[in-house]
Amino acid sequence: MATAVETLEKLERRITITFPIAEMQPEIEKRLKVRARTAKAPGFRPGKVPMKMVAAQYGYQVENEVLNDKVGLAFAEAVKENNLRVAGFPRIEPKKSYSDNYLTFDATFEVYPEVVVGDLSGVEVTQVKTDVTDVEIEKTIDILRKQRVHFHVKGEQGPHGDGGADQSAQSGDRATVDFTGTLDGVEFAGGKAEGFAFVLGEGRMLPEFETATLGLKVGETKVFPLSFPEDYHSKDVAGKTAEFTVTLTKLEWAHLPEVDAEFAKMLGVEDGDLAKMRNDIKENLEREVKGRVKAKTKDSVMDALVKAVEFDAPKALIDQDAERLAEMTRQDMAQRGMNVQGVPFPTELFTAQAERRVRLGLILAELVKANQLQATADQIKAQVEDFAQSYEDPQQVVKYYYSDRNRLAEVEALVLEENVVNYVLGKAKVNESVLPFDELMGNNAAK
Repeated sequence: MATAVETLEKLERRITITFPIAEMQPEIEKRLKVRARTAKAPGFRPGKVPMKMVAAQYGYQVENEVLNDKVGLAFAEAVKENNLRVAGFPRIEPKKSYSDNYLTFDATFEVYPEVVVGDLSGVEVTQVKTDVTDVEIEKTIDILRKQRVHFHVKGEQGPHGDGGADQSAQSGDRATVDFTGTLDGVEFAGGKAEGFAFVLGEGRMLPEFETATLGLKVGETKVFPLSFPEDYHSKDVAGKTAEFTVTLTKLEWAHLPEVDAEFAKMLGVEDGDLAKMRNDIKENLEREVKGRVKAKTKDSVMDALVKAVEFDAPKALIDQDAERLAEMTRQDMAQRGMNVQGVPFPTELFTAQAERRVRLGLILAELVKANQLQATADQIKAQVEDFAQSYEDPQQVVKYYYSDRNRLAEVEALVLEENVVNYVLGKAKVNESVLPFDELMGNNAAK
């Protein structure tokens, strides 16, 4: 038997559950008889252990099982009777009873909020647009060439030349050096190396180190001061100024492959057709741009929805999601080879992100339900085929997704989100924004 639902605050509710102790006894006896069929005890064959011994061995466990089941069933019936949507799990606590014949419990829990998505015509969202021009194609070709660079010793004649008359270290060259660093005349850990190679201009070394190396010729040495940044990863030298001695032992110049038929073949164009190579690059860039543009537009829509739709989010759901995010972070770091044993992952660090995710989940669920925005089979199929286009064997990719319900569910979720985005774009005030290609790609293409 359950009492009326009490409203504590916001989404928190409480139900008091009471039932006679006598109701438990028949079920306890029934379960003990089942246990008795396989119970074992010294001196008795399996199934022949006296009931008193069975009760002594399993009675406490069975009583708890029955009690949990009775409370759970009573709570479920009360929830159904009052048409409640419980968010998370209830906190059930025994309550002092005024009768020895009854058991009483308080079930405290949260309910889902009423989410009302009002008129979206006043909501502003930004829809991004980015063009792929010949400039971006040429930049990409340059990046592909740099990825296939090979080095030759400066001054040594080879099939591609000797690197030119200037035999000093220049940006783009690969320098091999010996170096020693000291603090107050004393060498420090990590401050010495022999045969250390790096490409000048890539930013792998601190700027002062690169500047000192530039202009050196093989065999030359330079002594220079180097100030470590305050946030340098090694605390022993962070914020300190060391004296370095660097000697250039080898210098190589970079030879980039020519943009010719052989280069096109390296990129998978079997007949070496340069026009086809450029077209393939353009299609790949357009596919990448399309995905990033959609992601930015989606972020804008989601931000707008979170701001426009106000409601109290269930703390239980936020806490659960924060714990899930913390565990995902732990697993990700472990997979990257980091030692996370004993490292704390406070869920408070993930609370803000979890709250946003919970709010968006509830808003999207309401929009989908109210406007029939569910993902259709044809939409899911089209999305899978779009994924498959960038692979050598598209049919294998399609098979990969359709062979696993979980993978297909991920695609379904993406389509559903896209349906919501398109719905909002059709209702809201849309501001179009042209985003430069380099900015969209995180400036990677400019390097």
